[in-house]
Amino acid sequence: MDVNFWHNKWQNNQIAFHRSNPNPLLVAHFDALSLTKANTIFIPLCGKTLDIAWLLSKGYRVVGAELVESAIEQLFAELAMTPKVTVIGEIKHYSAQNIDIYVGDIFDITQTLLGPVDAIYDRAALVTLPNEIRPQYYAHLMNITQQAPQLLIAYHYDQQLVQGPPFSISNQEVSQHYQKHYTLTLIESVDVEGGMKGQCEATENVWLLSTIS
Repeated sequence: MDVNFWHNKWQNNQIAFHRSNPNPLLVAHFDALSLTKANTIFIPLCGKTLDIAWLLSKGYRVVGAELVESAIEQLFAELAMTPKVTVIGEIKHYSAQNIDIYVGDIFDITQTLLGPVDAIYDRAALVTLPNEIRPQYYAHLMNITQQAPQLLIAYHYDQQLVQGPPFSISNQEVSQHYQKHYTLTLIESVDVEGGMKGQCEATENVWLLSTIS
């Protein structure tokens, strides 16, 4: 992952990827995870997504990981929360009621640091990682969450026509890395309005990854 790329994006406010409302696919399909109130949701590479405020409003506890500290400063300001900030090795820990965000390289986050996780909501992590890093990410995410069930949202388009991020994640790739560990269900596939960056057709796929019993 190009650290400078993402720091520059936030520094220059080039955050068109940041939605101005909760992701409608999250709102439509979150119940598929069959969670109960006060369960813990892990959001890797969370940024300042309004999905966090939505989950908190529903009574869930949110744990996130983010590379860019300014994004998390903005997140807590927009939540009208004053976080407690501590340093744990290479990681900064921002915490407030029902929310914990770890700022730093996600590969520095351990299972012990993260704590128990009931589910993962990956809507902007996998798609931001280039192909050569994604195998490491798949393995690391399953390790630190003990293979918690996931709601995964990913784009699919002709990668030869458009340069990521967001990168294209094929159904075959999802199956290759996750089918041995989860029962995979493609809940919905929707066309991206205007295509990917206006250059080619694209779909947004919503996956439910259920733990194999």
